[in-house]
Amino acid sequence: MGVKILGIGSYLPEKVLTNFDLEKMVDTSDEWIRTRTGIQIRHVAADDEATSDLVIKAAREAITHANIQTDDIDTVIVATVTPDHFFPSTAAIVQAALNLRDVPALDISAACSGFIYGLILANGLLKTNISKCVLLAGAETLTKITDWQDRNTCVLFGDGAGAVVLKLTQDDSDILAYDWHADGSLGELLIQPAGGSRMPATKETVEKRLHYIKMQGREVFKHAIRCMSESATKVLELAGVGADELRLFIPHQANIRIIEAVRERLGLPQDKVMVTIHKHANVSAASIPLALYDAVNEGKIERGDLVLLTAFGGGFTWGSVLLRW
Repeated sequence: MGVKILGIGSYLPEKVLTNFDLEKMVDTSDEWIRTRTGIQIRHVAADDEATSDLVIKAAREAITHANIQTDDIDTVIVATVTPDHFFPSTAAIVQAALNLRDVPALDISAACSGFIYGLILANGLLKTNISKCVLLAGAETLTKITDWQDRNTCVLFGDGAGAVVLKLTQDDSDILAYDWHADGSLGELLIQPAGGSRMPATKETVEKRLHYIKMQGREVFKHAIRCMSESATKVLELAGVGADELRLFIPHQANIRIIEAVRERLGLPQDKVMVTIHKHANVSAASIPLALYDAVNEGKIERGDLVLLTAFGGGFTWGSVLLRW
């Protein structure tokens, strides 16, 4: 019995913000953004659009694609750092919207590694028969915590959601190996300082713009390359698989230079690496499921293919999962 992704769905908000739009907002340029990050556009949630709204739309598509009934789902997991509220969880809001009364629902806060963490947790729940059918989503509305006055970070982030339905089957599909880590001692390098119990909201925190993403980009860049490369290599070793056997590598879409550096360290050709950062920007926990969705719909992976997923994010958190699709 192996864990199979039965269905996949995605949702991107209608509003699109281009690099040229950003040129009118901060001191930047389309050329600078493209060459430094690889980003061309990003999707922006509407003022009345919350993370759960994005998840619900992606989830319904995933359920349809899986060809199951909604009430077959017995566990809901949402990976996000931009929940609707601290509580109730975004997963609980999604559960209610899908009319999945009484089934467990929880959020995971692992930043850009959230979907990887969610896959690992879902794998454990299914293979120990705690759950029978898991709805897992990675979703963010990062533009709501983006400082549009900070030219170094406001160009990086976008909004979106990806969702998958996972179940144990007798097919060859499976999660073959995984690796996950965290280093909380580096948390200050990528952080939303205010809003929690450490620094509750006050007039001063708002005036100092402490409720927005703060990032020390150079340090994050360096750690991301090392951690993603080491984790991806470890997973391949655990599975006894060579990089040349992969059909596709799907890394977290944070920066095209990070993606290229990790690709080179793994010795992969460019045509085996999924790149969507140009049209999605950095969507944190939604990054990998959105890229996976595109890979499936573009025919870049088929059943039986080996697919490697790798992410790195705030926390710091990082990890990898090797799938037989």
